[in-house]
Amino acid sequence: MGKAEWLQYIISIPGLKALVIVVLYSIGAKIVDLILTKILNRLVKKTKYTYDDELLCFLHAPIIWTVFIIGCLHARLYIDLKEPWNEIILKSLQTILALVWWITSFKIATWAIQKSSEKIHRGEKFGQNIFFLLKNITKISLIALGIFFVLSLWKVNLTPLFASAGIAGIAVALAAKDTLANFFGGISIFADKSFKVGDYIILDSGERGEVVDIGIRSTKIKTRDDVMITIPNSILANAKITNESAPEPRFRLRVPVGVAYGSDLDQVEKLLLDLANSHPMVSKDPAPRVRIRKFSNSSIDLELLCWVRRPAEKGLALHDMLKSIYKLFNEKGIIIPFPQRDVHVYFKKGALK
Repeated sequence: MGKAEWLQYIISIPGLKALVIVVLYSIGAKIVDLILTKILNRLVKKTKYTYDDELLCFLHAPIIWTVFIIGCLHARLYIDLKEPWNEIILKSLQTILALVWWITSFKIATWAIQKSSEKIHRGEKFGQNIFFLLKNITKISLIALGIFFVLSLWKVNLTPLFASAGIAGIAVALAAKDTLANFFGGISIFADKSFKVGDYIILDSGERGEVVDIGIRSTKIKTRDDVMITIPNSILANAKITNESAPEPRFRLRVPVGVAYGSDLDQVEKLLLDLANSHPMVSKDPAPRVRIRKFSNSSIDLELLCWVRRPAEKGLALHDMLKSIYKLFNEKGIIIPFPQRDVHVYFKKGALK
């Protein structure tokens, strides 16, 4: 029996013909993967990013499996299968293909979230919490989508399931209303970037302190008295916040100074500027400056404007500057006045004898 007769004999047997088709498609799957990978590699090398190179690694398995499943579907046509086996094999192959792409999507989504969490807000607890939560939400969503798609392939009626899920969702939403409000408040704080851990902020209620933690439910602020204030994110997201650490970490210090009328203002200004420029806690850029603010009842009011490195240094720097100014003015004979009144007494003739 010659080669042509052997080939004709194999083709005449449905099972062997189907097997040959599956084998050919398996070989073809590897060839298609090599060709597509080579083409895509040329494209990704033209970009300056490395993410697309890593992303390409996820596509090998689904490409091979897709071509292989197509081969199995093609081979199925040459096998005389009775119902319901024909339908079962068809749905099974479609399910396998769906699962392959579902697993690939799951891996890509997890990888993308992980890369984002490494790049954005690295080291911040809130950023880590958010991306951990997003990772779990993505996993649950993909699992639910995969189950829905597979059940749809097998023509399972999902209407009762959706109705039950809707009722359960409403009940959970009502029970966790405040928790959800705090969660989305935290998301808005994270996305808006109005402040971060380490910033000094002033609340609309007047409290001032350092942000020590931005959590999923609440934000913690430590005041200068070492008192911890915990604020729900839903309230903080809608409040007026003054961030002393933004847009620059340095903080402007205003030092009020009063001198007596008759003082040499040029000398006072020079003394204040020299003192500020020589002070270790005062930044040289921007340069300190002195401004005359007003003529008060007992003094000429000036203001020394300078910058310290961080808002946390405000109290200590102001204390040290006032102390140094008082000492310097005493040495130079510049009078720091205090409130006083001149009383004029008039006597009528003959009133006092």
